[in-house]
Amino acid sequence: MKAIDEQYLKTPYYGRRKMHKALKRQGFQVGEKRIRKLMRHMGLVAIAPGPHTSRKKKGHKIYPYLLRDMTVSRPGQVWCTDITYLPTPGGFMYLCVIMDWYSKKVLAWSVSNTLDTEFFVSCLERALALYGCPEIFNSDQRCQFTSEDFTSVLKSHGIRISMDSKGCFTDNIFIERLWRSLKYELIYIKEFNSVPELKKGPTSWFKLYNQERFHQGLSYKTPDEVHDFAWAA
Repeated sequence: MKAIDEQYLKTPYYGRRKMHKALKRQGFQVGEKRIRKLMRHMGLVAIAPGPHTSRKKKGHKIYPYLLRDMTVSRPGQVWCTDITYLPTPGGFMYLCVIMDWYSKKVLAWSVSNTLDTEFFVSCLERALALYGCPEIFNSDQRCQFTSEDFTSVLKSHGIRISMDSKGCFTDNIFIERLWRSLKYELIYIKEFNSVPELKKGPTSWFKLYNQERFHQGLSYKTPDEVHDFAWAA
């Protein structure tokens, strides 16, 4: 699964057949059926550049995508969220982040060994407690984000709900880029020997990302500089 995840970051357009060929060349003795099963388990679909770790649930309300042709011009206008896999010695953990769309600042993050809705809700509530309420909250259509437990928190704060269009990975491209940077700069170059180590690892990386990492799209300012200056104003 780690090898599949690494290959997927390089070639998100690979389906099970090409993924099977790629892993065979790397020396993995694995069948195509096994690759298909693991990719389904991980929620990986060809062309999408990031892992979709859960499917939408029938009966849950799907909200329209509100950001098309919209100019996001200030921090706090739009927040977004997503989840990815983090490899451990015994399997995978899940990492959820909430990001400010304009400043790219990571507002809150959590690591869990389950995909329970409570995991997502607690991350959301932490961000709200620290930074107040955005005008719009954008996510994909996974069942945790469409659940009543999650959407009720947003609605109770008067936050408008936006969800990515089906099959359109560019709707949440900023977090997809975050995952790519995190995995190439931390997860896949440093070996984590335990779950506690894995939980601590992103802490220092997100601190560097928010406070020290320059973004060309932010006129070479850091996310903290862009977000916190506007916040103070």
